[in-house]
Amino acid sequence: MKKPAIKNSPRNHGRRLLRLVRKRGTLRAAEATAAGIPAVYLRRLKRSGKLEQVSRGVYRAADKPPGPHHGLAVVAARSPNATISLLSALSFHGMTSQLPPEVWVTIHRKARPPKLKWPRLHVTYSNGDAVEAGVQEHPIEGIPVRITSPARTVADCFKYRSTVGLDVALEALREYRKKKLGSMEDLERSSRSCRVSRVMRPYLEAL
Repeated sequence: MKKPAIKNSPRNHGRRLLRLVRKRGTLRAAEATAAGIPAVYLRRLKRSGKLEQVSRGVYRAADKPPGPHHGLAVVAARSPNATISLLSALSFHGMTSQLPPEVWVTIHRKARPPKLKWPRLHVTYSNGDAVEAGVQEHPIEGIPVRITSPARTVADCFKYRSTVGLDVALEALREYRKKKLGSMEDLERSSRSCRVSRVMRPYLEAL
């Protein structure tokens, strides 16, 4: 009589790993190890074509199409302290119809920028309280992703209006109000933390 297979036996590692990747969408090598699955099974499934390596130490199921915010999850998996911001945050919150070709992130001025082959990044820097002000955490493909709130995103667009364009900042403000993504108090608080309250005041008064 055969003994029942043990959950953590080697013959089950591959199947468990595939189930885990399909459930989460994106899996880090460290998460596989934490689940008791040796890293060698990641390499085996990659060689067999069942897994696709999207970045160093980050994998996804080859037969499952990536979600619309897959790039954000990849960035967060490799650089947990980076914050998705500006055009990428606008896209995530549904405040623009444009899909930026790069992932826009904000990091601390003293931090090293993430090094990724994919996706391409557009990095901005911040310091002090502005690093954490108005930052939310959203789960994407099983990865906690730091993203600026709608109010902080609008304020950032005005702060970086010479980079993203004043028209983008104004569209972000209109969409914020139209879709009721936050209060005016949130917007005013974010404008102060980003030091653009004077710049934004005429447009806020016009609303």
